[in-house]
Amino acid sequence: MKFLKFLIVVFLFGCSSSKVMTDYDKTIDLSKFKSYNFYEDIGKGLNELDVKRVTSALDSVLISSGFKKQDTSDFLINVIVNYSELQTTNTINIGFGNGGIGVGGGIPIGGKKINEELIVEFVNAKTNTLFWEGVLNSKVSEKRKPDAKTNHYKKVIQQILNEYPLIKKTSK
Repeated sequence: MKFLKFLIVVFLFGCSSSKVMTDYDKTIDLSKFKSYNFYEDIGKGLNELDVKRVTSALDSVLISSGFKKQDTSDFLINVIVNYSELQTTNTINIGFGNGGIGVGGGIPIGGKKINEELIVEFVNAKTNTLFWEGVLNSKVSEKRKPDAKTNHYKKVIQQILNEYPLIKKTSK
């Protein structure tokens, strides 16, 4: 019976979609942070075009949530992106056999996927201390077109910022 419960839990976690993980300093009053800006070197792991896509998505969500972008701001935003290869599990297998001897191989389908870990950090501009962080891991195609990248970053940034306590949740 315990084994069956274990299998059900593993199955449920295996089927779950990407989930945002957050961490923040509970001793800080988040409502005092009303204005933001970006670090000059924002976007470690991104090319210049993707940095523009990410900062545009951040601006869109934050401004619509009542925050103001200012040169002298209450907090600074940093974004870090890490990529790693995924094991290809979507394959078509072909096998040939003759009396117990066989040769097989897998042909990948759907193109190469990579794991993208996108981290958004909010740092107190006065003390230079991290007070909130949101992280989302997602699987993305290695060869995305510009429009697909723009849409992806809009969706991911919205998902991450929906977990910031002072941002109104929007439909996903």
